[in-house]
Amino acid sequence: MKKLLLSIFTLFVLTACSGGEEEQTGASSSENTIQDIKLVLDWTPNTNHTGLYVAKAKGYFEEQGLDVEIMLPGEAGADQLVASGQADFGISAQETLTEARVQDIPIVSIGAIIQHNTSGFASPKEKNITSPEDFEGKTYGGWGAPVEKAVLSSLMQKENADVEKVDIINMGNTDFFTAIKRDVDFAWIYYGWTGVEAELRGQELNMMYLTDYSDKLDYYTPVLTTNEKMIADSPETVEAFMAAVSKGYQYAIDQPDKAADILIESVPDLDPKLVKASQKWLSPKYQDDADQWGQQDLSVWENYAEWMYNHDLLDKKLKAKDAFTNEFLPEK
Repeated sequence: MKKLLLSIFTLFVLTACSGGEEEQTGASSSENTIQDIKLVLDWTPNTNHTGLYVAKAKGYFEEQGLDVEIMLPGEAGADQLVASGQADFGISAQETLTEARVQDIPIVSIGAIIQHNTSGFASPKEKNITSPEDFEGKTYGGWGAPVEKAVLSSLMQKENADVEKVDIINMGNTDFFTAIKRDVDFAWIYYGWTGVEAELRGQELNMMYLTDYSDKLDYYTPVLTTNEKMIADSPETVEAFMAAVSKGYQYAIDQPDKAADILIESVPDLDPKLVKASQKWLSPKYQDDADQWGQQDLSVWENYAEWMYNHDLLDKKLKAKDAFTNEFLPEK
């Protein structure tokens, strides 16, 4: 879940792109030269990113002639760095990319990391929040994005409940488990990380997945991104990158325990028990019911963009076919 400060973002991109004659960092004048590639994450490393660390550790990037640096987003954020060409590839989500595309920010999704939305609203079981109508009179801890209230309202309206009766506060970077012990009753989480951590802590949760309430909320999150200039000028680099990444995620699908070991070794600060448990939960969900890992469907992009537009989250309609591509996925 990411904040997208679009007005600042637009100014940043216009400024960064003003030197349009500069080459992409991944461009190379020789096919035999190892290309230095910058890949920026959306958040701190976790099992959403396992395939990337596998591709680096197992030499899949090197096989494709790429030397990939995996970066943290910092204050600028992944979308800004990718759109401006300061990073070649990044991790984003369909909701933020949709907002960006509508403002003519030139980022494109090139692969769905997880095929279905695994996020939803979680609360400690003792709070007895078992349906959206129970949100009334409770405190929601969020990150300050308009989409949060829109999603809450959409779910609550189905049960004739009023979102104005929810106390919505911005908990920033406060840890979920700390927040629910203080002043928050429920929050929006990814079950594959925070939900699994709750299981390990013995913290029983009531979980309401967005996909349980609306097909239009089954959007891609997270996704891999690049920018339009990279696609136009260096399609062979994008293809090579996706070949390596696809191989990395296939390894994580087929061998979750070994893939977890690679992530733990690559990022020693992570809790090994959490990584192992999260990877076991998440690995079957990377590809799920898709024909291959990374595949995206036009209807998913259209449905969610329509939902956002109808809930006044977009100034204009999204040209969905321009927001993503499957063309760089390896041939089956």
